[in-house]
Amino acid sequence: MIIVQVKEGENIEKALKKFKRKFEKTGIVKELRSRQAFEKPSITNRKKMMKAVYVQKLRMVEE
Repeated sequence: MIIVQVKEGENIEKALKKFKRKFEKTGIVKELRSRQAFEKPSITNRKKMMKAVYVQKLRMVEE
């Protein structure tokens, strides 16, 4: 359960922003989206490999 402490006189928009930030950090939405459709482990591994290659190319370009 996510608890956001609201100080007296604090703007409700600030409290809502804190809540959204904490909720995003938990990763619940990301997990729900990934569970909507089954993905084979081989495809998951392929995506990880492609992302690693992409990041490595970006780092090579920076240097």
